[in-house]
Amino acid sequence: MADKMWAGRFSKELDKRVNDFNSSISFDARMYRQDIRGSIAHATMLGDTGIIDKSESEKIVEGLSDILSDIDSGKLKFDPNAEDIHMFVEQVLTERLGETGKRLHTARSRNDQVALDIRMYLKDEIIEIIPLVMKLTETVCGIAENNLETVMPGYTHLQRAQPITLAHHMMAYANMFLRDIGRLIDSYKRMNYMPLGSGALAATTYPIDRRQVSAMLGFDDITQNSLDGVSDRDFCIELCSALSVLMMHLSRFSEEIVMWCSWEFKFIELDDAYSTGSSIMPQKKNPDITELIRGKTGRVYGDLNTLLVMMKGLSLAYDKDMQEDKEAIFDAVDTVKLCISTFIPMLATMKVNRENMRAAAAKGFINATDCADYLVKKGMAFRDAYKITGTLVALCIEKGTTLEELPISEYKAVCPVFDDDVYAAINLETCVNMRKVPGGPAPVSVKAQIEYIRRELGEIFIKE
Repeated sequence: MADKMWAGRFSKELDKRVNDFNSSISFDARMYRQDIRGSIAHATMLGDTGIIDKSESEKIVEGLSDILSDIDSGKLKFDPNAEDIHMFVEQVLTERLGETGKRLHTARSRNDQVALDIRMYLKDEIIEIIPLVMKLTETVCGIAENNLETVMPGYTHLQRAQPITLAHHMMAYANMFLRDIGRLIDSYKRMNYMPLGSGALAATTYPIDRRQVSAMLGFDDITQNSLDGVSDRDFCIELCSALSVLMMHLSRFSEEIVMWCSWEFKFIELDDAYSTGSSIMPQKKNPDITELIRGKTGRVYGDLNTLLVMMKGLSLAYDKDMQEDKEAIFDAVDTVKLCISTFIPMLATMKVNRENMRAAAAKGFINATDCADYLVKKGMAFRDAYKITGTLVALCIEKGTTLEELPISEYKAVCPVFDDDVYAAINLETCVNMRKVPGGPAPVSVKAQIEYIRRELGEIFIKE
C-alpha cells in the first residue's frame, strides 16, 4: 500500500511493531459497508454544496460503489497492513481515481468518520438483535400457552414456596425480555444522531450541509456539539449495558434449565440435538448450551467494564484509547446474537415432564398459605391463622404425612374452625386457580399476560 495518508509530517517510516499495534483493520473491517455508505453521503454533499466539483463528487460516489461491490463479491481483499478500514477504503479509491479520490476526505476527519461508522454499524446490529429477542419472547409465550394448567412449585430461596404453573413461570421471562427490547429501542434512539461534520474536534470552515448527510443516512438529527460528537461513546456503553441485562436474564433462565434437567428435578428434558454427552460416563446428557450461556454472560459483563474503564479518564476530545471500543462492543453483540439464536430452538424443542412438576408441587407444604387463608376467610386474624397452620405443618412432619392427607379430626383438634371444605381449599389446582388477580398464576390471569406481551410485540416498530 501507499504511504500513510497522514505521513507528511514525518521523516521516518512507522516501525512495523508500532504499525501492528496501532492497526485496527483486523476488527474494524466489518464496518466496511457503513464506512462506504457514510463516504457516499459525504461525497454527495460535497458536490451538492459546491465544495468539490459535482462531476468529481459523482466519480467518487461511483468509485465507492464499485469498491463496495468488489468487497462484497470477494474480488477486493482487505489489506492486513492497512491502518484501519477508513484508510483502506480511501487508499483504494485514490489508487483507482487518482487526484479525484484524494478529495473525498475534504471537510472531515477520521475522528468524526469513525464516530459515524460505529453508530451506523451498531444501529444495524440492534435492528438484527431486536427480532431475535422478539422471537425468543414469542417462543416463551408459546410454551406458556401450552402449559396453563401445568402445576409446579414456585420457589423462594430455592425452597418450595407456593404453587404456580409453568405458564406463570415462563411469563416472568417474557416480561424480562420485553423490557430488554425496550432498552434496545431506547439505545437505538439515543444513538441515532449523526456526528459527521464534527471534524477532528472543532468542526470545519467549509460550508457543509450536515443535515443533508444525516437525512441520507437515516439519522433523526445531527449531534449538537463537535467535541461531544467525536468523543461520545455513551451509545456503545448504553448498548453494552442493555446487552448485559439481556444476558443476565438468559443466564438466570439457563440456571433454571440446568437445575430442571437434573435427576433431582427432572422437570424437563432437552432434545438430543441440544445436549451433549460425557467422554467417560455413557449415561450423561449435559445441558451444555445453558452452561455456556452462563459463562458467556460474564464475558459480556467484561466487555461493558472494558468500555466504562476505557472512557472514565479521557479528556476531550478524541484519544486513541477509544479504538478499544470496537472489539468490546463487537464481542458483546456477537455473543448475544449467538446465545439467543441457539437458546430459541433449544427452548422450543424441550420436553416438559408435567407429572414430575405436579409431584414436586405436592410436597413441601406449598399450600400452607392457602390453609391459613382458609381460616382468615372464616373470620380469623391472619397472624393467628399463620400460627395454627405452622402447628399443623409440624404435626404433618411428625406423622410423615401432608396437609391434604391429614385427617379432619387432627385439624379440628388443633382448631375447631376447620371443616371438611378445607380439603378443597388446599387442593393445588384450587390454590392456583384462585390466584386470579392481574399478574397471578391462575390460567385466566396468565392468558391475559400472554395477550399483553403479544400485543406489545405487535406494536414494536423497527426502523430500517
